[in-house]
Amino acid sequence: MPKNGMAAKIGVIFDCDGTLLDSMGMWHSLDDRLAARAGVELTKADRDFLTAATLEECAVYLHERYAMGQSPQDVLEDFHEELLACYRSEVQPKPGAVRLVQELAEANIPMAVASSTPPELLRLGLETTKLAAAMEAIISVEDVDSSKREPLVYDIARAALGTERAQTWGVEDALYAVHTLTKAGYRTMAVFDSMIAGAPEDLAAAADVYVPSLESATVELFLG
Repeated sequence: MPKNGMAAKIGVIFDCDGTLLDSMGMWHSLDDRLAARAGVELTKADRDFLTAATLEECAVYLHERYAMGQSPQDVLEDFHEELLACYRSEVQPKPGAVRLVQELAEANIPMAVASSTPPELLRLGLETTKLAAAMEAIISVEDVDSSKREPLVYDIARAALGTERAQTWGVEDALYAVHTLTKAGYRTMAVFDSMIAGAPEDLAAAADVYVPSLESATVELFLG
């Protein structure tokens, strides 16, 4: 339930990586970091494949192509340890994120996080950046055995806010996730992070509100 104990007029569900946390660079450089540790130089073809692959697919690819690790599971464990270290000590909030979350909290607007990031990393990153305490719920797609191609993760986060879909904002940097939210009847704010996630013009066309960064986001935009 919201901290004020009453159903809120609106609620806000944030994506995490690329929206609240300035962490996508860590993900995009992860393969390079592990390859450098193993003395391997990745080709453009390698990078093209790895950029679009899951962690599990990356682990299989690097093991089979470059004999990294004793097995794909070994490579996957290396990924996990590298990411844990990053989320524990390196991750930073996106510009404007801390200020916006504080202002929403002061306005008694309840917030949650719905993310594709694995649960342990998700919670660690939000704790490291001191954003976790402001959230009514922190939900990973892995918690609900779904993906952001479906609205389930948002619906479960929304249940903690006590708001209807039409009264709930989803804040996302990924174009496909904005489309999911819109189709499900949520309000949407799109924020640019990288061309990989979505071009500014495409995000602006898809969302109710577009901001180039959270530095441009205000409480008033959610109330409009």
